[in-house]
Amino acid sequence: VQLQASGGGLVQSGGSLRLSCAASGSSLTLLSLNYMGWYRQAPGKQRELVADITTDGDTDYVDSVKGRFTIYRDSAKNTVYLQMNTLKPEDTAVYYCNARNKAFHDYWGQGTLVTVSS
Repeated sequence: VQLQASGGGLVQSGGSLRLSCAASGSSLTLLSLNYMGWYRQAPGKQRELVADITTDGDTDYVDSVKGRFTIYRDSAKNTVYLQMNTLKPEDTAVYYCNARNKAFHDYWGQGTLVTVSS
């Protein structure tokens, strides 16, 4: 599975961005995925889970983004999105797309930088 992340950039505090993560690979490997998520890593900090979504559509968010970020998926396009609203400077980080299959094997996309200016 290959994950292609995009959508990062520079935005002012209070602004919005949408990240995209497109998964590609054989039909069999794509069907084996049961989870996709977004992680982020700020300078000097550990990588943290921001939001995730299962194939059943169940979502989960870290407390700091609840009410501001929304994760959703387009199954037909094998793409997961992270809509980020009301961005804050503390959201500045490199955001990584993650996918996991039923054997708990993780796949990672390249990071995309989100910078929120105050």
